[in-house]
Amino acid sequence: MNYDLIIIGGGPGGYSCALRAVQYGLRTALIEKDLLGGTCLNRGCIPTKTLLFAAGLLTNMKQGAKFGVAADNVRPDYGALRARCADVTGQLRTGLTKLLKQRKIDIYAGTGRVTAAGEVTVAGAEGDTVLTAADIVLATGSVPAVPPIPGADLPGVMTSDDILADLPELSRLVIIGGGVIGTEFAEVYRALGTEVTIVEAMPRILPPMSADLARHLAADFRKKGVKVITKASVTEIAQTAGGLAVRYALGDKAEEIEADGVLIATGRRASVAGLTPFTFEEDRRRVVVDEHCQTSVPHVYAIGDITAGFPQLAHTAEAQGKIAAAAIAGRSCGIRLDLIPSVVYTRPEIASVGVSEDDAKASGRPYRVGRAMMGANAKSLIAGEAGYMKLIADGEGRLIGAEFQCEEASNLVSEATLAIAAGMGAEQFASIVRPHPSVEEAMGETAEGLLTFDK
Repeated sequence: MNYDLIIIGGGPGGYSCALRAVQYGLRTALIEKDLLGGTCLNRGCIPTKTLLFAAGLLTNMKQGAKFGVAADNVRPDYGALRARCADVTGQLRTGLTKLLKQRKIDIYAGTGRVTAAGEVTVAGAEGDTVLTAADIVLATGSVPAVPPIPGADLPGVMTSDDILADLPELSRLVIIGGGVIGTEFAEVYRALGTEVTIVEAMPRILPPMSADLARHLAADFRKKGVKVITKASVTEIAQTAGGLAVRYALGDKAEEIEADGVLIATGRRASVAGLTPFTFEEDRRRVVVDEHCQTSVPHVYAIGDITAGFPQLAHTAEAQGKIAAAAIAGRSCGIRLDLIPSVVYTRPEIASVGVSEDDAKASGRPYRVGRAMMGANAKSLIAGEAGYMKLIADGEGRLIGAEFQCEEASNLVSEATLAIAAGMGAEQFASIVRPHPSVEEAMGETAEGLLTFDK
């Protein structure tokens, strides 16, 4: 079968690329070896956020008296939680499948592999199918990365895939890795009543994000009873009479923590093994692409978690998918990959975009910072949440970055992204009338902190 475009991988990048490609009039095939929606929909973003919503609801109900609501004997129901995750992901997957079929995208179930220039072989349940196309997009995503820790294969030691598949009821959980995955699972399990410890090798949790955000999250975790151990190198996971023991080095001292379960959340590795007969330019085992998401091999594009130099996020993959589709169709695309917001769905949420204060300071260029503490924001006070907002501007007052730790941060960061992309100045951003009471109105207060007026 001949196509204009073949996409290997049906996750957010792959299906977004396919949907945009058919809008451009390209005959498109989409290959998926597992479930449409990929890791994000089935084993990542969506089930995790479903659990985080339930965890927040449980926390609010337990604290009902604080809000004037009597709620007694509130407890988690693990069976119902598993069923809820399956229901949400199932509904989304069904809707996605219908949409792809409505758009006349041919879907092939099986493992796709590029076997020659312009040729893809799909190994399916009924044998091999050979497809041809002028252009190919690789969107095969990533899998959990498990470091070579002795005992990492013991029963009770899990990756994010494992813990979402089983959702085990645990009294004590040790999480190895304090990045986005580790901190979100810490939020979930602590709310469910589990004793949680995070062990992180770096000097702080959330290493890719700003020092301020990491510090505030660590302080919140301490208040919630989540223990955070940094600068710790895990040396072994061992079976004990009481369950599992995570052994680690802290400076020159050997330490140990007992647990019923261990989650290894040390990042994800690109899923590219055996995918093509070509040799690509790579960086840290991820594929290097140009501004159009084309690899070093002509007519072969790569998007999503397998690409080098980009955060492994679903919305990164979606954006890259649209960029690749536009390039293949000979169209222009105005998506800016230098403005990709990052969100951590802890409570309160964390989000950032653009240049951080740490980056601005390190660059040595003039900059300004505006900040608002959410304890003075009426909507945040009503919800019982604190946190802060920060906007960063260059020496001329033009917005270049933003970070949030507050209610609705995942929504607010889009307003900041839009302002930065538009080259908006602090005065213009501060002049927008925002509703009261709202979390968003603190954006105006934060922007006003950037203003300087002639005396």
